[in-house]
Amino acid sequence: MGKVISWDKNPTGFSGKTAQGNFQVTVYRSGVLRIQVNQASHFDPNPYSVISAPCSSDFSIVEEDEFILLATEKIRLKLNRINSTFSFYDLSGKLINADDSLGTAWIGTEVTCYKQVQVNEKFIGLGEKTGNLNRFGKAFVNWNTDYFGYGIEDDPLYMSIPFYIGIHGQGAYGIYFDNTHKSVFNFGASTDRFVSFGAEDGDMDYYFIHEPSVSEIISTYTSLTGKMQMPPKWSLGFQQCRYSYYPDKEVTTLAQTFRDKAIPADVIYLDIHHMEEYKVFTFDGIKFPDPKAMIRHLKSLGFRVVVIMDPGIKKQEGYLPYDEGSENGLFIKYPDGQDYIAQVWPGWCAFPDFTKPDTRSWWADKMEFYTKAGVDGFWADMNEPASWGQFTPNLIEFDMDGNPASHRKSRNLYGMLMAKSSNEGSLLHNPAERPFILTRSGFAGIQRYAAAWTGDNQATDEHMLLGVRLVNSLGLSGVSFSGYDVGGFAGESRQNLYARWMSIGAFSPFFRAHTMINSKDAEPWAYGEEVEEISRNYIRLRYQLLPTIYSKIMESTIHGLPISSSLAIDYGQDEIIYQGAFQNQYLFCNTFLVIPVESYKEITKAYLPEGNWYYLYSDEKYTGQQLIYQDCPLSYLPVFVKAGSIFTMQSPVMHTGEKHDGILRIHVYEGADGRFTHYEDDGISWDYQDSVYHKRTMEYNAASGKLILQKASGSYPSEFSKIQVYFHGFQFTSVSLNGEEMPLSSRNYPFLDQLTEFDPLPDSARPYIAIGSLPHIEFDYSDDQLVIS
Repeated sequence: MGKVISWDKNPTGFSGKTAQGNFQVTVYRSGVLRIQVNQASHFDPNPYSVISAPCSSDFSIVEEDEFILLATEKIRLKLNRINSTFSFYDLSGKLINADDSLGTAWIGTEVTCYKQVQVNEKFIGLGEKTGNLNRFGKAFVNWNTDYFGYGIEDDPLYMSIPFYIGIHGQGAYGIYFDNTHKSVFNFGASTDRFVSFGAEDGDMDYYFIHEPSVSEIISTYTSLTGKMQMPPKWSLGFQQCRYSYYPDKEVTTLAQTFRDKAIPADVIYLDIHHMEEYKVFTFDGIKFPDPKAMIRHLKSLGFRVVVIMDPGIKKQEGYLPYDEGSENGLFIKYPDGQDYIAQVWPGWCAFPDFTKPDTRSWWADKMEFYTKAGVDGFWADMNEPASWGQFTPNLIEFDMDGNPASHRKSRNLYGMLMAKSSNEGSLLHNPAERPFILTRSGFAGIQRYAAAWTGDNQATDEHMLLGVRLVNSLGLSGVSFSGYDVGGFAGESRQNLYARWMSIGAFSPFFRAHTMINSKDAEPWAYGEEVEEISRNYIRLRYQLLPTIYSKIMESTIHGLPISSSLAIDYGQDEIIYQGAFQNQYLFCNTFLVIPVESYKEITKAYLPEGNWYYLYSDEKYTGQQLIYQDCPLSYLPVFVKAGSIFTMQSPVMHTGEKHDGILRIHVYEGADGRFTHYEDDGISWDYQDSVYHKRTMEYNAASGKLILQKASGSYPSEFSKIQVYFHGFQFTSVSLNGEEMPLSSRNYPFLDQLTEFDPLPDSARPYIAIGSLPHIEFDYSDDQLVIS
């Protein structure tokens, strides 16, 4: 950039010129500064990701001989006037982040920002990226790519989120690089001098975020790029998919088998074989002669139906979507105006230009075909966009909402804008219900429109653990609602692998089993009686935990924090959590410490971070900051509960639309203060936005020994008529409710049912764990404040 030539203060910051370019510093809020640098006459921002405008924030600017100093309530920025490098400090003067002396530089159109590496600095996040929790020593490319059966170190994958968090002894910060071109983040690969991020074209445009904690950094990032919408409750249940279930009789048999075997499930997917010759907005008239009747039958069994939608529109005259798109100029084009045509499932296809408002409206309108048939949700696949040959020409042009650009600038946005259009289509035709959109591809801000899954994984232990890291990394990057294909998409899952994967998947935000064509059956009953019972146990546990999961999902729509949380969020200064043996561990619903472990292990090493922890199944108590060896038979995934936790459960149900027994089970764990906000609504409508919900905060004070259920708020009546409170780790002889002594009961409490002894031989005995004599009380549900002492 060279030296600063001139600069001026403005209402939101300051801007100026350097020997080689222009810069602008904008105070978005006290903890967020936007840095823009380019060599053009004007800046070229991305209009699709950041949805918030600069807030009114107090700041001061001081000019010195060598520096321009800007200070907010949280950040002190220092711009070196000699070489135009930026340094960021906290209010106490600690250095949080600084440019290398190279600062921002260009090689042709390629622009890169070079940063110093702080002592023992860790780098986390960056969305859907393979590799380790700590990104240091690796480089990553953001370029949405269709990658079947990707390896555990391969990059790039389907989704690009150019946001990372740096953690070191002086504090933590986040950087979101808001450039949609192919970008590279180098966290010290092949160099000992710097870390860097840059793009092949466009502006250097990044948001620097500094807050006291990693969680606040993530929340601030999502205040910029948006929070997830509240999804329908049914989308949190178990979902079954295959490439593909057909004909219709196979689909109805599948649904009936779930019910006959008493395995809870909410969703069945229809993959590409539901279509006529793989053409979107069609049903195959032979395989599915009466889709409306089939879907009505599935709904009578409590199932929802999600259909796949690929963007490729078959080039075929007489096929209405193609004719309409061609006649109205809705497809991606070459510079001479000819439609871009490439091969994908239906053959030669045109591709809707989702960066064009007319195209998004048209696509949304076409979705009426599915909603009239009774379809509930939509699965946006192949939306990188994918095509055979995997080499989309860069010269094709996109509308970009009236600011035309080539494939180089537009590709990474394509999947997100297809998801946006699909979300709008679902709302257009079913405005009373919350949409469910699942996408494979996306960019920063995708959480506003869709849930995400991690694409075409493999049926291996390594991929099972990689999926956990991918979901945790997406959570670090603002995508709270995500998951992986349980059992593995490519290849054949083994019995033990499927059972272990099912137990881990029960503690994932999005819970779906999926496998590909020409593979063996991959339903919970397809691997023998023992695996079926293990799967049933964990799916049932998932449904019993729905009150907690649903409550935490609501919180995520408010603060943007993940449901599956990397330990780096709460324990980022603990070196041990980054070690390969422990980097897969995570907190689910900020309560359950999940220890993912390979399917072939019967004992594993686990790390318990700071605090006290209870083994979920037995209530055995451990002190934190220690390594332990934990038995992990196939039927018991290692899970621990944080002391001070409060969570809620319900009775088992077969699907989210089935009524439970009316008892809200509250579990409280002694050893620290705790807080939990229980949330209910009708699970489907938008009425909660008008306060038609039921919400109450539960607080446990360890010093006073009191559990306080605050007065409920909202106009939605609770679905529960009674409360049971279970006390874990407590030593007492009496309990009172609002000053009146309550009868105290106890029972042996198993979180998982005992497995059947299928084989009578002695060496085949299966472990069974229950908490002995767990004390609890029961009383009528009341909206008034309740104090339990």
